[in-house]
Amino acid sequence: QVQLVESGGGLVQAGGSLRLSCAASGRTSSVYVMGWFRQAPGKERDFVGAFPWYIGATVYTDSVMGRFTISRDNAKNTVYLHMNRLKPEDTALYYCAASTETELSWSKLKLVSTYGYWGQGTQVTVSS
Repeated sequence: QVQLVESGGGLVQAGGSLRLSCAASGRTSSVYVMGWFRQAPGKERDFVGAFPWYIGATVYTDSVMGRFTISRDNAKNTVYLHMNRLKPEDTALYYCAASTETELSWSKLKLVSTYGYWGQGTQVTVSS
């Protein structure tokens, strides 16, 4: 089992920045991919970005490309989502997720069903 706990959400003005954290515990050695998703009220959970360890590169959805960055701190078993130039449309509940699958295609990395472990979510609200 893998446990994930997000933190760092809050209220920020448009154009501002936030850093979300996702602390992992348990069988973290079985995790090959960490992902970030978000869900706005009344909408589906959408892919934001992912960091597959076995590739060593990150992938992002188009709407956050160039504004959001995923990084990791191995010593702390923590993954971060650095969010810059935030927009009101970035307002959502943000989730981190972990997958124990490897050699995933870029398209599979973007699917909710790929990830077997989820955090409880942290709210990000961007005011205009």
